[in-house]
Amino acid sequence: MSIAQPDRPNTSGEYDQVRGTFTLDDNVTEALPIIGTKVLHARKYGQSLWNQIIKIITRLPDGSRQNYLLKVASHGSVGRSMMEGEYESLKAIHTTVPNFTPEPYAWGNLAKPNDNKFFLLLEFKEVGLQPPNPVSFTTYLSQLHERSVSPTGKFGFHTSTCNGKFTQYTDCWYSSWAELYGKQFAHQVKHNEENLGSWPVFYALCKLLIDRVVPRLLVPLQSSGRVLKPCLVHGNLWDENTATDMTTGEPFIFDASSFYGHNEYEIGNWRALRRRLGDPVYMQNYKRRFPVSEPRKEWNDRNLLYSLKFDCSAALQVPGSRQRQQVMRNVTTLCEKFFPLESTRIINQGLSMSPSIGTLEEDIGNNSTDSEEEEEEPEEEEEE
Repeated sequence: MSIAQPDRPNTSGEYDQVRGTFTLDDNVTEALPIIGTKVLHARKYGQSLWNQIIKIITRLPDGSRQNYLLKVASHGSVGRSMMEGEYESLKAIHTTVPNFTPEPYAWGNLAKPNDNKFFLLLEFKEVGLQPPNPVSFTTYLSQLHERSVSPTGKFGFHTSTCNGKFTQYTDCWYSSWAELYGKQFAHQVKHNEENLGSWPVFYALCKLLIDRVVPRLLVPLQSSGRVLKPCLVHGNLWDENTATDMTTGEPFIFDASSFYGHNEYEIGNWRALRRRLGDPVYMQNYKRRFPVSEPRKEWNDRNLLYSLKFDCSAALQVPGSRQRQQVMRNVTTLCEKFFPLESTRIINQGLSMSPSIGTLEEDIGNNSTDSEEEEEEPEEEEEE
């Protein structure tokens, strides 16, 4: 059995027979954090595209009730990455801002042989208003970004994390944020090509963006004496991964896929018109608490650049949607703005300029151990 959890004595004693719509695995009951806990009921709770979600109702030794949330993934090695990555993400967030996320208790494999399933056991928080109040929410979010400290002083994370069932490029450390983001976006584009099929002009423009636009926009963040702090980010912060705690009234976040990156990356996911977090009240309140990075005049371009990775992910999660066409429009916008001749040549020449998956893998590469302007607001973009 492989279970990662905080230090605690070995669980012993009897557990009640589980009643309800879900039968708990032995490894899950052994991972409950308080010795002598009796499981009263376990039932399916909420919805997920990728995992089973279960609410566990228990009685503690003192007679009080305690609820837990259980997630079970059945995607083999990807399921392992999903559960381990979320456990490590929530652990890092909870350590930095304790009430801003459910406390993670354990993750591991189920005991049933040949199941090849993995679980994540969490504190249960009842979901209320989504998204939460903008003032309290952005206060907590800015605290996460401000208080977090990269253990290496670099950008990256100590393990792989996932958006949905697709891995992110996080298990690495880079001194250059531009280098890491370029490899992350190349990794996402590779997922798109493998799962959604060939679109030569799109992949050629993406390669131009990775090779030229990413350095053009992100290298200045660490140039001319500027220092960019690696901030712990949630990694996929959209409306349905935020909520108001029904018990405390405070905001919290969940379904994290974290790493240490540029704090502005976090709000790239708010740009799409479908996002309620894109309401100016959220953007403005966040910026009051965490000032825009220099050069300020390029904030809108960076925000559009960061949104591409999230929209590429959305295209993967919902096959058949037209989200990839939106990504194509936004990639074209950035390429034409900064490198108009090259982008025009790619569009005109089509197939002859297209990269293969192999050239995108070269962009991904191997893991590494290694004056104030008027602020621009995001322009509204067309959404299909």
